[in-house]
Amino acid sequence: MKIHPLITTTEALADLCSRLAKSPFVTVDTEFMRENTYYPELCLIQIADAEEAAAVDPMAKGIDLKPLLDLMVDNEDVLKVFHAGGQDLEIVYNLTGKTPHPLFDTQVAAMALGMGEQVGYSNLVDALLGVKLDKGARFTDWSRRPLDKRQIDYAIGDVTYLAQIFPRMLERLRKRERGQWLDQEMERLGDPASYRNIPDLAWLRVKVPGRNPEVLGRLKALAAWREREAQGKDLPRGRIAKDETLADIAAHPPKVQADLAKVRGLSAGWASNDIGGRMMAALAAAEPLPEAELPPREDRKPGLGKDGALVADLLKLLLKIRARDADVASKLLARSDELEL
Repeated sequence: MKIHPLITTTEALADLCSRLAKSPFVTVDTEFMRENTYYPELCLIQIADAEEAAAVDPMAKGIDLKPLLDLMVDNEDVLKVFHAGGQDLEIVYNLTGKTPHPLFDTQVAAMALGMGEQVGYSNLVDALLGVKLDKGARFTDWSRRPLDKRQIDYAIGDVTYLAQIFPRMLERLRKRERGQWLDQEMERLGDPASYRNIPDLAWLRVKVPGRNPEVLGRLKALAAWREREAQGKDLPRGRIAKDETLADIAAHPPKVQADLAKVRGLSAGWASNDIGGRMMAALAAAEPLPEAELPPREDRKPGLGKDGALVADLLKLLLKIRARDADVASKLLARSDELEL
């Protein structure tokens, strides 16, 4: 396989993508940082087919990623292969408003082949190729420049080995007639809706006990406010306010902004600063959550009783046995919580 030098110009990227567009598949991986940002900061893109591989520097001055992004989201003749590609797809979605298509994820395929529910890339490479990956550059700060040869080699290895793994997994899936097992999971992974961070739905990620419409209405307003603040400032949600703080304020709303100084998790400055004022405005606009939006009652599981619990346990055991016999991850057959309904 030919390994290209680090690509730092639009011309070199366009040349590469014109060749890759003729391949039946490409393997893709990204390196990014997001510890201090809301949106992942794209630092490196690795791409390969069966014959060549390259790393692309999206931080290079003047480079235009359009040739690569067009290949990802507009070329339906080339299958895009990822491993545990959720965050890679999120990056592509943030850049284009679309997700790569068609799509194949080797972690999902590993489930259909009975290799585990969340098998890691290094374990998959070891299992299928007998290669022990060097993890020395795993915790690199990919935003720092220049990248040295070891870092680039490590990153490109993620797609060169993937290009060897994919055909082997595809052949196993065909022999076992498992292709249809993947359809639902691949469809879910590639659904653009999965990568839309809609402020009015942000409250669903915050855990609050009970179904109190007033509390949940305030939580919805606060979570939407935080989401917009985080998006606008490009900061992690927790840097704006932690989940526990939102839950506490939703349950015990302050009467005036000065009361924010007493809230655990907020500094005294919130009692008078602009962000505290915006939080109070969001709180004032909150409305009780309609019955249709309330979470489902959690009275089914406790109502199982001894007999129901026994049946649920037996069903879980049968699920494990069936998954073992079929040599497939149980998650692809059913979730354990579904058996308790």
